Amino acid sequence: MTNDNATVLVVDDTPENIDVLRGLLKSHYKVKVAINGAQALKLCMSDTPPDLILLDVMMPGMDGYEVCRRLKADPRTHGIPVIFVTAMNETHDEILGFEVGGVDYINKPVTPAVVLARVKTQLKLRSAYRFIRDTFGRYLSEEIVDNLIDSPQGLQLGGEKRLVTILMADLRGFTSIGERLPAESVVDMINIFLSAMTDVIQKYQGTIDEFIGDAILAIFGAPVQREDDAMRAVRCAIEMQLAMEAVNASYAAAGYPQVEMGIGINTGEVIVGNIGSQKRSKYAVVGRHVNTTSRIESYTVGGQILVSESTRYACAGLLQINDEMRVMPKGISEEISIFDVGGVNGDEPLMLVDKSVSDFTAFPIPVRVHMLELKGTQSKSLFQGEILRMAGRVMEVRSDYAYDNFSNLRVTLPDGSGRSADTQFYAKVIRQVADKPVILRLHATYLPAEVQKILETGV
Repeated sequence: MTNDNATVLVVDDTPENIDVLRGLLKSHYKVKVAINGAQALKLCMSDTPPDLILLDVMMPGMDGYEVCRRLKADPRTHGIPVIFVTAMNETHDEILGFEVGGVDYINKPVTPAVVLARVKTQLKLRSAYRFIRDTFGRYLSEEIVDNLIDSPQGLQLGGEKRLVTILMADLRGFTSIGERLPAESVVDMINIFLSAMTDVIQKYQGTIDEFIGDAILAIFGAPVQREDDAMRAVRCAIEMQLAMEAVNASYAAAGYPQVEMGIGINTGEVIVGNIGSQKRSKYAVVGRHVNTTSRIESYTVGGQILVSESTRYACAGLLQINDEMRVMPKGISEEISIFDVGGVNGDEPLMLVDKSVSDFTAFPIPVRVHMLELKGTQSKSLFQGEILRMAGRVMEVRSDYAYDNFSNLRVTLPDGSGRSADTQFYAKVIRQVADKPVILRLHATYLPAEVQKILETGV
C-alpha cells in the first residue's frame, strides 16, 4: 500500500461535513463514507478495509469513542489508525479520544491543509509499521515482533529462566545432496522446505529461534508461555512430518531428489531473551536443554519424532509411543530415555503415517558392501558386509562387525559388473536383529539415484 492508493473512510452523520472532507481527499486518496458507527464497523470488517479513518464523535446510536473502542478491541481492525474530526474541542474530549485509541484529534471547522498533512503523516507511519512487521516477520515470530515494537524494553539485552519445549528438525542426508547439486538448486530446496515448515510452526504458535542451513530450531513457551506448550510442540512435529509429502511433491516437480526429516523434542528450563551487543542482538534460547534437544534429534531417522522423558511427561500420557530407547548422548553424564512418537491420542487425535516395515524384498544374490562408521574426526576401520533384503530405505545387512545402534555409516558398493567406480550412500543403524551371523537393520538417510538403480536391478 502506498499513500497514493490508500483508502480513507469518512464517518460522519452530517452530509455537509462529508462533502467537505470528501472534496479535500478525493484527489489524493480513495474515499469511502459511513453515516453512522454501525456502518463504519461493517466497512472495516469487510474484505477491503480502509487504511485510515476520519471519525466524528457526536453521532446517533453509537458515538465515535465507542466505535474506536470496538475497532481497537478487534485484532482484525486494531491496526487501522483513527483520527477524530469533531466539534468537541474541550481538553478532556481530546484526552478521551487518545485514551480510546485515536492517533490524532482535529477540531471542526477543519483547516484543509491541516487535514491533508495529518492524514499523510499517519498513512506514512502506518506504511512504516507494516514494513517493519513484514520485514522482521520473515525472521521472527509475530509475538517477538510485537514485543519489539510495542514494548519499550523489547530491545534491551538480558534474559530470564523459563520452562520451554524445544523442537529441532533436520533433513536427513542433505549434506550428501548438497554435494551433488548446483548451489542455486540447494538453496531452492532449502527454501521450499523452510517455507512449508514455517507455516506449520506458526500455526502451532511456536517461535522460530534459528534456521541452521537445512535445520530448524523452534521454541514453545517463549516469549509467551502457555499450559500446552509441550503438546503443541508434538502436534506441530507430527504435522511437519505430514507436510513432507507436499515438500517432496514440490521437489519432484522441480526434478530434485526426495528427502526425509528427523525431529527431536525436549522440555526443560532454559534462559530466553535478547543476547548479543548494543550493535547486534537476537532473541535466543540458551542452556543445556538446547544441546540435549540437538542430541535427541541426531538419533532420528527420516520420518521419525523422538521426544525426551520430560516432554512425554508434560503431554500427560496422551502420546502414542512406538518404542523406548536408552541412549548416552555426547556431553551428558548418564543414560537417558528417548521415545519414538507415533501420534497423539485423546479427543483430537493426530497420527503419523504408519511406516512400519513388513514387506522386505530379498536379493537373490546379496549385494556386497564396505561399511565405515562416521564418528567425529576419528578414523574407523572398514568392515565388509552384504545387503540381504530391502524395503524402501530400510535394509538388512550381514556385517563382519556389530555396530552400535544409531551408528552413522558410509556404505560403499565396490566396483562390480557394469560399474566403473565405487558407489556410496549413507545410513544409520536402527538395531541388530541377529548376532550369529551379525545382521543389522539400517535406514538409508539418502539413496542417490544410481545406488537405487543398482539395488533395484542388481547392476
